Amino acid sequence: MKKYEAVFILDIRKSDDEGAAFSQEFGKLVESLGGKMESTTAMGRRQFTYEIDKHKAGIYFDFIFEIATEQVKAIKEKFVLDERVLRNMILICDRPADAPAGTIALNLE
Repeated sequence: MKKYEAVFILDIRKSDDEGAAFSQEFGKLVESLGGKMESTTAMGRRQFTYEIDKHKAGIYFDFIFEIATEQVKAIKEKFVLDERVLRNMILICDRPADAPAGTIALNLE
């Protein structure tokens, strides 16, 4: 299994609970696909520099998890049509063992 990082931007109008239900749903999906959640970070509401589909702000979430490479496609397919999600990005998360906390080296898949 590889370690991945996923960043989701949620529509404020479609998330009544600041994305808590989405966060739980994502964690359950990863575990149902045989993965393991490492961390979930709610980064809160943020204003966009430019509008995304006529939205001026969104709720940001950062997930770090381990899962088999074949299952990443299932995660992407699950959320591509979800109307709560404005944008998402899933990357391989490579952090050297001797790297100081707070630094992440990301490689695109």
